[in-house]
Amino acid sequence: MMYMTWLNNPMPMANLLGCLAVISYILTLLPTSLRVVFPALKKTKLPIQLLKYRRQLGVLAFVLSLGHAWLLIVKRNFDFFDLSTYRVYVHGSATFIIFTLLAVTSNDWCVKKMKKNWRQLHQLTYLAMFLLFWHINDKMSGHWNFMTPVVVVGMATMIVLFLRRRWLERQMKTKPNIKQQESMQPMSD
Repeated sequence: MMYMTWLNNPMPMANLLGCLAVISYILTLLPTSLRVVFPALKKTKLPIQLLKYRRQLGVLAFVLSLGHAWLLIVKRNFDFFDLSTYRVYVHGSATFIIFTLLAVTSNDWCVKKMKKNWRQLHQLTYLAMFLLFWHINDKMSGHWNFMTPVVVVGMATMIVLFLRRRWLERQMKTKPNIKQQESMQPMSD
């Protein structure tokens, strides 16, 4: 019976923009995780196309999140001089700041000028992933609409893929060290 409640619940435009922003964001995270976790997918069209348009998808996620934030600010008449506003929306605000930094630096000029620092800055996307999951669960708990399960499952799946990817990358780094240590040990007769 509970599923009928969120199925019949109309989605406000701010929530729709937020959901679309999350879906765009997931599409930016997917290619790297798919390549590492499922190496057989490396040469398929999906990861290749997603990689090709990753920056554009990231900027789209930012623009959609900007619309989401703007509509909520107008609707709820936020008081930016009240610190409790930031306490309540710390995860959304932090995610938005990270998205802003990533969107502003998602161009060839910034890549050339920032060099190695560009890559380090764009690692913030993984912090944003966890903050965004927290934001969705905190703000949507108790009043889901038909898109909320899609977004929650999508973000949870991305987090699991990311953690699996990091674990696999760590395993790949330690394997050469183990082989080197084995080759350096004297052979016993």
